Amino acid sequence: MKIKIKKKQIVCTILALLIATCTSGILTEAKVVKVQEKMADEVFRFHVLANSDSEEDQALKMLVKENVIAYMKEELPESESVEMTKNWAAFHLEEIEAVATETLQKEGCSDSVHAEVTNCYFPDKTYGDITFPQGYYDALRIEIGEAKGQNWWCVLYPNLCFVDAIHAVVPDEGKEELKEVLDEEEYEMVTATSKFKIRWFFFR
Repeated sequence: MKIKIKKKQIVCTILALLIATCTSGILTEAKVVKVQEKMADEVFRFHVLANSDSEEDQALKMLVKENVIAYMKEELPESESVEMTKNWAAFHLEEIEAVATETLQKEGCSDSVHAEVTNCYFPDKTYGDITFPQGYYDALRIEIGEAKGQNWWCVLYPNLCFVDAIHAVVPDEGKEELKEVLDEEEYEMVTATSKFKIRWFFFR
């Protein structure tokens, strides 16, 4: 009889732990969704999709990225809001396409180029010491040819593309802008140096 009681107690304890773990996971996942939604309202991303994963197409993607960023660094005025950056990009799509097309043509490539400001899905991405949770974000999106290759991305607002594209360093002003819209726990959830690791919050 005592053995049966102990077995029941063990089963009940395990069930209680499972329920607590599932409940905690659901609550935590809801927090991550909330953080992503807040970040999505405050950032504007830049996304370049290569024609394919061939070595040549991937190299062309990087050339397009470099030349378009150089153009925007020269022409894009210092912006005080994410909306200003989005509007500028939307009104300069033809020029951006022209820069990308000229880049390809100089390399003997006749692939088409399509640029648009759109809302699209991104998986988890880390830029510097900030992790951007998976979800939908507004972005300047450039598609080269069939756009079936691996992509390159950065953030146009706050201006992370122009700061250190090689080492992907997030400037202090960019972090401060995120701190203004996220509470302390939420901010810790998206910083790689935090005791929180955002990947812990996802069930893969």
